[in-house]
Amino acid sequence: MKDKHNEEESNKKITRRNALIGLAAVPLLGLFTYDYWKNKTLENAKNKIVQLDLGLTGDAPSILPNTSVGSKERTVKVGIIGVGNRGDALLKAAGFYSQDAYSELISKVNSGDKGAVKKLERFQNQSLLDIEVIGICDVYDQRAEEGIQLVSRGMQPNGKTVKNKNVKRYRKYQDLLKNTDIEAVIIATPDFHHAQMTIDAANAGKHVYCEKAMTLTEEEMHHVYAAVKKSGVVFQLGHQNSKNETFKKAKEIIKKNVLGKVTLIETTTNRNTPHGAWIRHFEKDGTLKPGDTSNIDWKQWLGATPYVPFSKERFYGWPRWFAYDTGLAGQLFSHEVDALNQIMGFGIPKSVTSSGGIYFHKEERDMPDTFQSVLEFPDRDFTMLYSASLASSRSRGRVFMGSDASMQVGSSLEITANKDSIQYKNKIKNGMIDSRSPFYTYPNEKIKVDAVSSATEQYYAERGLIDTMVQGKSMDITHLHMKEWIDVIRHGGTTGCNIEKAFQDTAAVIMVHKSYVENRKVEWDPDNKRIV
Repeated sequence: MKDKHNEEESNKKITRRNALIGLAAVPLLGLFTYDYWKNKTLENAKNKIVQLDLGLTGDAPSILPNTSVGSKERTVKVGIIGVGNRGDALLKAAGFYSQDAYSELISKVNSGDKGAVKKLERFQNQSLLDIEVIGICDVYDQRAEEGIQLVSRGMQPNGKTVKNKNVKRYRKYQDLLKNTDIEAVIIATPDFHHAQMTIDAANAGKHVYCEKAMTLTEEEMHHVYAAVKKSGVVFQLGHQNSKNETFKKAKEIIKKNVLGKVTLIETTTNRNTPHGAWIRHFEKDGTLKPGDTSNIDWKQWLGATPYVPFSKERFYGWPRWFAYDTGLAGQLFSHEVDALNQIMGFGIPKSVTSSGGIYFHKEERDMPDTFQSVLEFPDRDFTMLYSASLASSRSRGRVFMGSDASMQVGSSLEITANKDSIQYKNKIKNGMIDSRSPFYTYPNEKIKVDAVSSATEQYYAERGLIDTMVQGKSMDITHLHMKEWIDVIRHGGTTGCNIEKAFQDTAAVIMVHKSYVENRKVEWDPDNKRIV
């Protein structure tokens, strides 16, 4: 009986060996023999073999540390300047959810809304940062009051209610900065205020989390850089891409030369709604949004920009005008250059050429609705292309084009071999790689974007700007970015988008915008650190 058993086992091995003879030339085959037979999927087995051969795994690049805090950490006292839509999102990322919105979310969860379930889980997965927001500043009374309610008795990730009676409303941000109890400030105002507020905060010794874009002009960029460097405060620009595990995996792939030599990168923006084109002064039912000069300090809102009569269009849709923003460059391209710079580490482009026009949205605006820019990096032997349309819903991703494979990166990533690849020539010939389909996907299955409430949020989710998977948990990447800032304030270290990285990203944004408005090719002078 024993001999017969051994004979049967031997025959099984021979049968398996014969079935896998076509894969014999590939290293590490034996590791996945069991996987092949278990899954009965030849393609999956092939892909896994190729991935191991290249040193690729499905593992996340980093580990989420358990740093939920409480009495063990000192409380960081914070002020926030600007509590509009983005300010509200930053406060949520810091652990404050309005009671009304939370109750509505729970109701949707109880009704079986899968998107609501994911949103609730994402919030509950946040660490408790142990910060106390004691200063709120906004020129709009309604927003200021909503901000006070949020940070004084909003909901926290642990399901408990905040109990904070020490919140003060400031009408001028300069007065907030004078409060010596405030250690750090979050700046979430319209972009044209960011530079001066950051400079003033740094000079006051306050740590700064500043939403993008950091500045609108080259001169402001240098002034902000100098102020932050001189003060030594902890600075974080609101480019949360650095916390997306997919982008970290993409960086690892580039480093391993999986794509071969990358000579062309294409990144895009496509949106096709009025809101996506910053026509934002209407409610969902078509009525005008609230607010007038009785409860909005219009003069303070305008700041140093030219005076114009109060306008809800400008108040809610300010990115459309170059007096207040750099348009598509500062609003959407800034995220793209940050993501690609994080993955490739290319710094500031040598030259930029931009073009476009207002071809579809004919209401008052300076921002083009069709836009393209070519960024050259001759020292790295590659070109970056950016194109945008605010009149098309076609989904287009970030694509890295290498001599051996291409990689598309968003909320997930895929690698597909070139049919003419030299690196993968034998694997393609042997049938190990099919150049018509991806041989590597991260995470193992493409992330389904199912927790969105608008076309604009859909855009951000598809591009990996909302959440990421860390150790099996869905995490808000803005929370991770905010958390890093607070951790560095407490314990030292370096933030992911510190002033050095922010300077690089901002220089590229300003070059893209400057080329468009001046209708010329612009170049970067690395010796003098100037745009010429």
